[in-house]
Amino acid sequence: MSLVIRPAQSADLGLIAALVRELADYEKLAHEVEATEGDLGAALFGANPRVFCDIAEWRGEPAGFALWFYDFSTFLGRHGLYLEDLFVRPAFRGAGIGRALLSHLARRCVDEGLGRLEWWVLDWNEPAIGFYKRQGARMMDEWTVCRVTGEALAKLAEQAP
Repeated sequence: MSLVIRPAQSADLGLIAALVRELADYEKLAHEVEATEGDLGAALFGANPRVFCDIAEWRGEPAGFALWFYDFSTFLGRHGLYLEDLFVRPAFRGAGIGRALLSHLARRCVDEGLGRLEWWVLDWNEPAIGFYKRQGARMMDEWTVCRVTGEALAKLAEQAP
């Protein structure tokens, strides 16, 4: 087979950082990337990793990645898998690599008895939204993402008892 999906290794840090930057460029969010190879290395390969990465290779070439972590649903009473990033390089699109990465993660969920696989998609990214719907994803339009970062995070933290 031409496609291999494998767990990332510490030797892949440069590749992972490059894929993150390529994804950020595609999403028009390059200005938000602060992560260094050191940051990614500590998160993925430190003493107690809490985030994981799978690399997709097409005919031996790095074609994309999925970066994910475990979350928890109090409603289900079970852990799930949260897909932080899924990216396939443009030259490799249309070969089923994105679907294979999603299926790979779905298999992990089923094998581990996890309650769900979840992720976000930018509302303007119609190609991705269409792709995800074709994979059986349901858009959760009734939810609004909340985020506190930077100064607002520090200010909120100051109010802690």
